Amino acid sequence: MTTDVRVRFAPSPTGPLHMGGVRTALFNYLFAKKHNGTFVLRIEDTDQTRYVANAEQYIIDSLNWCEIPFDEGPGKNEKFGPYRQSERKAMYKDYAFKLIEEGKAYYAFDSAEALDAQRKEHEEKGQTFSYSHHNREQLDNSLALSKEEVEAKIAAGEKYVIRFKTPADRILKLSDEIRGEISIDTNTLDDKVLFKSDGMPTYHLANIVDDHLMEITHVIRGEEWLPSLPLHFLLYEAFGWDAPKFAHLPLILKPVGKGKLSKRDGDKLGFPVFPLEYTNEVNGEISRGYKEDGYFSEAFINMLAFLGWNPGTEQELFSLEELVEAFSLERVSKAGAKFSPDKTKWFNQQYMQKKSNKELATLFIPILKEHNIEASEGFVEKVVGLIKERAVFVNDLWDLSNFFFVNPTEYDAKGVKKNWKEGTNELMTELISVIEAIEDFSSANVETIVKEWIGTKEVGFGKVMQPLRLSLVGAMKGPHLFDIIEMIGKENTVKRIQNAIQTNG
Repeated sequence: MTTDVRVRFAPSPTGPLHMGGVRTALFNYLFAKKHNGTFVLRIEDTDQTRYVANAEQYIIDSLNWCEIPFDEGPGKNEKFGPYRQSERKAMYKDYAFKLIEEGKAYYAFDSAEALDAQRKEHEEKGQTFSYSHHNREQLDNSLALSKEEVEAKIAAGEKYVIRFKTPADRILKLSDEIRGEISIDTNTLDDKVLFKSDGMPTYHLANIVDDHLMEITHVIRGEEWLPSLPLHFLLYEAFGWDAPKFAHLPLILKPVGKGKLSKRDGDKLGFPVFPLEYTNEVNGEISRGYKEDGYFSEAFINMLAFLGWNPGTEQELFSLEELVEAFSLERVSKAGAKFSPDKTKWFNQQYMQKKSNKELATLFIPILKEHNIEASEGFVEKVVGLIKERAVFVNDLWDLSNFFFVNPTEYDAKGVKKNWKEGTNELMTELISVIEAIEDFSSANVETIVKEWIGTKEVGFGKVMQPLRLSLVGAMKGPHLFDIIEMIGKENTVKRIQNAIQTNG
């Protein structure tokens, strides 16, 4: 086996890629890049009953949007291809037969009805049915039948599965890179099906064979696969292969902290659980995506990295390159990681602030065009610079800045009631004369002159500044008032004050 680090992300194409799956891909990617290794994508489509046609492309598109593309996989550097298990199915049967020949697996002819009857019989006695070393020689399989009987059943076309013959009376000492040493009594294990009656391998067989043939050195996967670790260890042993190192990542928990995060939680609390928007081809249902909800991919990835891992420092904002440098399995937690929608928004807001005004203007201009606004790139950059600190998403920029582009025609009722008092019209009318006389219309100069004038009127600054903001913005919001005045210009400033006097006076 290679000494180079090789990891794989092996999703099933049964629907959209959950953010838990993206985190698994991310941790594999970070580990591979940290060790100058290879990140492999393998599509585990052995369950044809749940196969969804557009799911594979969705997985690839999601990895690309997250900027964690695979190095090797379907259609890319196919050194160990093919990378879809359905295209590899011819080889799996040979490996299953090899185990039968060596007495490590067996044919099982039990019908679904016969197994159901066994389960019901056990339930009536308050017991749980398990197909294992306890009873396998009393069931309908090649361990209980003669060689001739087995051959006759197969020749007659009777359906069968191939089960692994789990060794009895052993204590397995297994090692996990995150959880340490795990002890398992093989007497508690059942004999899992390795090869199904439809001619397809189960996940267990295909997974082990492919990991071996693709020279995978580290299997980094979700906690839900931890119960499969004893079987996978035993399969490596049965084949006489060196096992990779295993690391089982903690669950991503609901925002309340109990239970695994699901799509239902997102629907209920109003946040996406998928990286990209997904349309169900069967019922047309659309599931929200982080991309379409306005999240930056780097913010999404930064948030995911902290679900179950921490750098051991106070730093929270990491570029992908910094994550690669800082990442280690030793700092991955055993305990489940609680997902926080608010923290996710916080990450996105931090990345909003990190982006240049030019970058944000480029993203904002299409939104302005949707509102039939044409503005120069330079003007939009200045606007963005004044309001971006209040934005969480690019889509927030319009609500925060529309008054830079459109003169207000309506005014916040509470703001008017509180700030447009007796005498306000006269003050605003006199202010117009002051503003019209100003030649240098820079923010600082206008501020100096207006404040000096207010001082001569012997009124509180709020008596002028509040109705002035209301006149220019239409509401009691916005950045520094005199920055707004400079941006919209003298003519527009005067026009807006005049309109406010006519409307609110």
